[in-house]
Amino acid sequence: MDNPADDRDPETISTGSPGLDNILGGGLDPERMYLYEGRPGSGKTTLALQFLLEGAAKGEPTLYIALSETERELTLVAKRHGWSLNGVTVFELVPPETVLDPGQELTLLQPADMELNETTQLIFDTVEKLNPTRVVIDSLSELRLLAQSPLRYRRQILALKHFFSGRNTTVILLDDLSAQHNDLQLHSIAHGVVLLEQLAIDYGAARRRLRVVKMRGIDFKGGFHDFTIARGGLKIFPRLIAAEHHKDFEGDLVPSGNCELDTLLGGGLERGTNALLIGAAGVGKSSLALTYAIAAAGRGERTFIFAFDEGRGTMGARARTLGLPLQAAMEKGLITVEQVDPAELSPGEFTDRVRNAVEVEDARIVIIDSLNGYLNAMPDERFLVLQMHELLSYLSQLGVMTILVLAQHGLVGPMETPLDISYLADAVVMLRYFEYDGTVRRALSVVKKRSGKHEHTIREFSLSGHGVGVGPPLKGFSGIFSGTPTYHGEAKPLLPTEAVNAD
Repeated sequence: MDNPADDRDPETISTGSPGLDNILGGGLDPERMYLYEGRPGSGKTTLALQFLLEGAAKGEPTLYIALSETERELTLVAKRHGWSLNGVTVFELVPPETVLDPGQELTLLQPADMELNETTQLIFDTVEKLNPTRVVIDSLSELRLLAQSPLRYRRQILALKHFFSGRNTTVILLDDLSAQHNDLQLHSIAHGVVLLEQLAIDYGAARRRLRVVKMRGIDFKGGFHDFTIARGGLKIFPRLIAAEHHKDFEGDLVPSGNCELDTLLGGGLERGTNALLIGAAGVGKSSLALTYAIAAAGRGERTFIFAFDEGRGTMGARARTLGLPLQAAMEKGLITVEQVDPAELSPGEFTDRVRNAVEVEDARIVIIDSLNGYLNAMPDERFLVLQMHELLSYLSQLGVMTILVLAQHGLVGPMETPLDISYLADAVVMLRYFEYDGTVRRALSVVKKRSGKHEHTIREFSLSGHGVGVGPPLKGFSGIFSGTPTYHGEAKPLLPTEAVNAD
């Protein structure tokens, strides 16, 4: 009689990397052979060590077969990551002492087929002696050189696969892609293939990314996933898929703390929506966004501000000028300002920080100031809108209100936008300079709001020691969308001159 338990899927085992486990939907199928491939320096050895250390932590016998690195080098790598190789057996297939021993010259100059057979047999003997459950072979380039032909090389890899198939062993093969052409026949032999890449960009830190090329029987997350190498190993940031995240929430209005601004917005912005503040540099976009953060803090809600263009000190000084209690809210943990260096941060890592703010820190409002800085963080701007769409969808489905700041090029006259993201925004608030009676003033209007009604008027606003002031609707404007607004109306509805000049 068949045992029903035999029909159940085997439990997966961890790769040692939470990020890679997430991409694979839990981990690797045990007792299979996998391939990690990538150019030298892409992180293969570090990821392989994480796999072995995960097994050693569970008391499993693990084996690292080093054909191209010495045990001393591996120990140094582990030490710099804060690891100990206790529980991991490192077997140097060709110890340096043997290579430099003059008495071993005849052995080194044997025909390639004898060397290949001896090498393979040494691997078999070591595995049979230790009977490990996890094995890493680093690297296949040495076996490829000994094989000398693709046919003999494939036969050797098949021999390794058949040898391990009868044992309770999960094997990771490392390949540094030293062959002139991609060795796709190796892909057909391996149960799964993971590609690691290191990309040099024109300025800033190198970008690293990972892609699961193949994984039999596993519904993995396709595409590229950013990762970094830091103390503690590879930190992989799985590509965000918004459809996997959803939470029930009340779609109530989020007040700004300014009654006139809320009136202009038809009562305010709804939770789970995003607003784009667009305008010239210095017109007040960041200050307007900051008022929402202060209002949220007054309600006991958390706000995260991701500042690409402005430091904490500058933001704090501006808040004091506007009379906004930013410092007090930060000390209470209700507002967190996180400076982002576009030259050092990959888009995947930024998305991970936003997810941590929402899922761990319980942020209810997220402010990205500005999208121009986010654009600079992208190695290829073609995918900026796609990644931003996924991030905004994710935030929307978790009931988080998002405020995006986008600076246009130029101060007066026709202005250009570095990217068109307005179609992704649920609400678009346009801020403009205008001139009246020899003074420079500011105007704002809501040009789009998907949910609910909003005013189709233009209002003047000011920045002063009392915060953001918004005046009554103005009807004497022309040319507001051309970038050169002109006010022909009366002075009565305008804000007092002292309030305008206070900023």
